[in-house]
Amino acid sequence: MKNEKVSQLIDKIKSLEAELETELQEQYQSFSCEITQKKEELRAKYKQDKENLFVYLMNAPVLYVLSVPIIWACLIPAFFLDIVASLFQAICFPIYKISKVKRSDYIIIDRHKLGYLNIIEKANCWYCSYFNGLLGYVSEIAGRTEQFWCPIRHANRVKYMHEYYKNFVNYGDSKDFRQNQPELRKKLEK
Repeated sequence: MKNEKVSQLIDKIKSLEAELETELQEQYQSFSCEITQKKEELRAKYKQDKENLFVYLMNAPVLYVLSVPIIWACLIPAFFLDIVASLFQAICFPIYKISKVKRSDYIIIDRHKLGYLNIIEKANCWYCSYFNGLLGYVSEIAGRTEQFWCPIRHANRVKYMHEYYKNFVNYGDSKDFRQNQPELRKKLEK
């Protein structure tokens, strides 16, 4: 009974997320039209709002500047993760009959087009777009894989739940696990 309530709440959250996505999409389309209509006006404003690179660097705290190599070094394992996750799903998902995750739905790099950002800000936006998109992409691959192999909820509360977690069977319920695993695997083929 309790788990049914949890599933209902998760469904409500997912429904609200879908509603939010629709609303954001409408706002984006409105904003996109606005940009088209006021392109020249925006270019002039963006040029005015763009911070000079020299001023930007002179105002940056020294510790921020010193941390840059550490931040950018994280890209090396990120690129490796990207390659491994993409290979994993390319090889394994067809074997398991799991539908593939579309990488371009998660890694969206477009903020570098904003005229009010200087070259360093654009690079930072590229980094964040790539890194956070990659984590979403990998999380989706992992969620589908988890539903296929191990659709069992944890005994302890989980801070982050991917969208497949709500389908998982209760911790310790061996009968439910054996009964539902084939059906949960079948759902991943869509």
